[in-house]
Amino acid sequence: MNDFIKEQLVKSLCLLLLAFSLSGNLLAQGGKGVKIKVLSYNIHHCNPPSKAKEGLIDIKAIANVIKRSHADLVALQEVDVNTERSGKGLNQARELAKRCGMHFFFVKTIDHQGGDYGIAVLSKFPIVDSAKYKLPMQEGAGGEPRGLAVVTVKLKGGKKVVFASTHFDLKAANKPLQAEEVNRIFKDQSLPVVLAGDFNSLPESEAITILDKGFTRTCRENCGFTIPEVNPNRTIDYIMFKKPEQFEVLSHKVISEPYASDHLPLLAELKVK
Repeated sequence: MNDFIKEQLVKSLCLLLLAFSLSGNLLAQGGKGVKIKVLSYNIHHCNPPSKAKEGLIDIKAIANVIKRSHADLVALQEVDVNTERSGKGLNQARELAKRCGMHFFFVKTIDHQGGDYGIAVLSKFPIVDSAKYKLPMQEGAGGEPRGLAVVTVKLKGGKKVVFASTHFDLKAANKPLQAEEVNRIFKDQSLPVVLAGDFNSLPESEAITILDKGFTRTCRENCGFTIPEVNPNRTIDYIMFKKPEQFEVLSHKVISEPYASDHLPLLAELKVK
C-alpha cells in the first residue's frame, strides 16, 4: 500500500470519527431537554395579610419571593393596575417584571377602584405570542368574571412552550364550567402547554377532576398545602401540563413564605424534552 492510499485512508477514518462524534453530541443535546422553573403565586395585590388594616402595598416583598425562587415562568393572580388601593400609576405586573428582569403579559378580568384587576404572566424567556380568554359563568350563579392569560415563549435552543395563568371563581357552579373551557381552549394545541394558577378547588373537586382529563399535575400525593399562609391546611393552587411525554417533573414544592401574601407560592421544576 503506497503512502498516498494510506494518507487517504487516515483522512477518511478521521472524518468518520468526527461525524460520529458530532452526531453523538447532537443526540446528547437533544436528550437533555431544557429545564424550566415554574412558579404559581396569588399575590393578594401585594398586600401582606398582616398589614391588611394599614393597606400596605409591599411589592418589594413579592419581587423578592420571585427572585429567590429563580423561576423562569411565573403565573400571578390578584394583580392590580392603577387602582386606588395600590396606587394610581402603579402597574404591579410591569413593576414586578422590571424588578425581576422578566417580560410580562397582563389580562384584566374586572374593573376595580378606578383601575384594573386580574392575572399576569412573567417570563425570563422572550414572549413571541399572547392571548386572553374570558372564562364562562353559570347564569344566575353570581361570582366575578374570570380569565386566562396565555403566552408562547421561546426557550433556549428555540423550542416554544405555551404558558398560562388563571384564577377560577369562588362560586361552585362556575368552576366546572371554567375547567371545561380551559380544556377546550388547549385541546388542539400542538405545542407543549404549562398551566398554573389559583383554581379555588381542592384536589378531589369536580373542577380538578375535569382538568385531569386534559392535563397532568406536577404533584398528586403529599404535595403540600398552599393556603392559608400561616398553618396551611389545604391546596387550591396547582401547576399542570399537557403532552406528558414532552415533560419530566424534576421537583415540586410549596415555598414557606408567610408574610408577602395570603397564599404560599408553588414552585415546580420541569424538563421540557
